Amino acid sequence: MAKEIKTIGVMTSGGDSPGMNAAIRAVARACAYYNVKCIGFYRGYQGMIEGDHCVLNARSVRNIISRGGTILKSARSEEFRTAEGRKKAAEHLKEIEVDAMILIGGDGTFKGGQIFSEEYDIPVIGVPGTIDNDIAGTDYTIGYDTALNTVIDAIDKIRDTASSHDRLFFIEVMGRDAGFIALNAGVGAGAEEILIPEEDLGLDRLLESLKRSKRSGKASSIVVVSEGDKIGKNVYELADYVTENLPDYDVKVTVLGHMQRGGSPTCFDRTIASRFCVKAVELLLDGEKNKMVGLLKNKVVTTGFEEGLKAGRSISKELLRISDILST
Repeated sequence: MAKEIKTIGVMTSGGDSPGMNAAIRAVARACAYYNVKCIGFYRGYQGMIEGDHCVLNARSVRNIISRGGTILKSARSEEFRTAEGRKKAAEHLKEIEVDAMILIGGDGTFKGGQIFSEEYDIPVIGVPGTIDNDIAGTDYTIGYDTALNTVIDAIDKIRDTASSHDRLFFIEVMGRDAGFIALNAGVGAGAEEILIPEEDLGLDRLLESLKRSKRSGKASSIVVVSEGDKIGKNVYELADYVTENLPDYDVKVTVLGHMQRGGSPTCFDRTIASRFCVKAVELLLDGEKNKMVGLLKNKVVTTGFEEGLKAGRSISKELLRISDILST
């Protein structure tokens, strides 16, 4: 029989993403609605280990829905990877009578939560918050839509100067292991080429594509590069190679970096964060555990941690095909 849930803890972990504050707000207010105490832990698992926490209520989370980042801070904890670290975390939860946890983060956060839940029989629900959008069991993760719009806005501005000076710009976006940002932003911004970890374009094909663009009359070009792309060691080496082989191009590099993580979340990210976290609270109150909430075909669904962590998400082959057609 599932134990009664009187206090729910919430934390944000891993890389921050726009919409995490909206998620924290939704957890706190859903708890208030159901007359459940809510405890927020600072700096993710490290805050659980150190007992660094605060009480969250409906009023303490006012006016945070529009803010980027996370009021609970975020960190990666090496100590939590150890049995000793997880024991400290469990002891602190017991001290302040936290009955269950909501974890806002990515697959690393969920893996840690699954192990912790199994070791100490603490119900855990995961909420996907990462700009990479690389979590199985959901079409969208919190922060992805905002990051995409940030990238699109930056590329639009760079294209203005690329066109003015007949330049080729390599624009690196985040995505160490996944090319979702690069592919979608590249199509949305009308990039001539998109380089992602999942598809090895190859140097020869890249050069041929750029030559073809030149022959077709294009004086400037945009190439969107995911940071995890395998063609070159890094985007600067790639740009140097193109400069050596295509001297007619004036090649420039822009690395968008961590600006993609910041900024006020879009309406979409605020909405899914709210939907996910109300559902997460309700799942715990219904006795569920070791599951992740997600959005599939615009419906909030749940996926077991075991299933979600094994599957991974595949890049859209249709979007790759569209990219090839539209870059001519």
